[in-house]
Amino acid sequence: MKKIIYSLLFFFVIGNSIAQQTPADKQTKAFSIEGATAHIGNGKVIENSLVMFNNGKITFVGSAKMKIARQGTIINATGKHIYPGFIAANATLGLVEIDAVKASDDQREIGRMNPHIRSLIAYNAESKIVESMRPNGVLMAQITPRGGTISGTSSIVQLDAWNWEDASIKTDDGIHMNWPSSFTTGRWWLGEDPALKPDSRYAGKVDEIRSYFKNAKIYLAGKKAKTHLPYQATEGLFNGSKKLFIHVDGQKEITDAVTIAKNLGINNITIVNAEHADKVADLLVKNNVSVILQRPHRNPGNEDDSYDSTYTVAKTLLDKGIIVSVGMEGQMERMNTRNIPFYAGTFAAHGLTKEEAVQLITLNTAKILGIDSFAGSLEVGKDATLFISEGDALEMRGNILSKAFIQGRDISLETHQTKLWKRYSNKYKTK
Repeated sequence: MKKIIYSLLFFFVIGNSIAQQTPADKQTKAFSIEGATAHIGNGKVIENSLVMFNNGKITFVGSAKMKIARQGTIINATGKHIYPGFIAANATLGLVEIDAVKASDDQREIGRMNPHIRSLIAYNAESKIVESMRPNGVLMAQITPRGGTISGTSSIVQLDAWNWEDASIKTDDGIHMNWPSSFTTGRWWLGEDPALKPDSRYAGKVDEIRSYFKNAKIYLAGKKAKTHLPYQATEGLFNGSKKLFIHVDGQKEITDAVTIAKNLGINNITIVNAEHADKVADLLVKNNVSVILQRPHRNPGNEDDSYDSTYTVAKTLLDKGIIVSVGMEGQMERMNTRNIPFYAGTFAAHGLTKEEAVQLITLNTAKILGIDSFAGSLEVGKDATLFISEGDALEMRGNILSKAFIQGRDISLETHQTKLWKRYSNKYKTK
């Protein structure tokens, strides 16, 4: 009994003394990885590949059979797999550490219309949850605010950094808006009917959104004698430099959201969560709207939906020519973000090929987030953000990383938990 108490005390004391893993230094020597199966991220595969990179950039991708001089440190990855770093879209990593501790929760601000709120400056690069993403190959993420009608502005980060400035790879990429539902339920605790019914206030809520953006356009077109930060933050939506991410579910709601945004002159649009997006796919194709889907491990949205509709929706949309990715919003979303490769694997088990599933969380996500010029695939000139897996990275038994690099930096895959266990094991292994 005494030994158990001492062990618990050891975990408590040591657990609170172990800091985040030190971020890797800038790449100073070249690497050549040969022999692995390379999953390029654009649907292509190279067996027995050779991937070389230096100064943070990929310098060669091809067959290991080619007679070309290897550069720097040579890594023999025969029988293993190389992937581009997985990218988590619509995530709140680094914005909340412990849900029950209010002081560690910074994912939303008060107020309903907050386009000027920047999630990036709240991002905690030292989060122990963030470092737990890397051993599963999740090396980049879109850090997204929550709450209100207009939640704020997201940014893209790499997940091995000293601070938010160091982490950022694309600042203020888009504004996130929560579209109202056309249905509502009664407040059962007040004796109201809890059944689902049309929301009589839906039209008014939509008009409020339309009026807000119209007023923002008027402000931007004026002399701006008085600064209005929220309106000023929307400028990128109208000139195309920022994307509008509309979090919306339902056929009517998606149709209304896309139509109204287009009428307002907002053309760079992605819909997020997008329950029943497959039923308005033609509208999305016509308006060049991409989709960030919910996690597939959930029940269908309606009783008359097919039992496997949440698993097959990715294929349905991709077959229509829509760019599709996978987002993280939902219960226990931060800890579940590390499971994004397995969500992609679920889509692969229900219609997609393995390479199409890989593309969901690599190049497709990079295209939606506007970082595909330097991330999302293993191509010459792009950032050397990649990893080596012992097996199939979309499968739980195969996703075992032996090496990972972010912008060519040889990062650690050790987490707070593994460091803690090593200390515990070393302390008691001789006793």
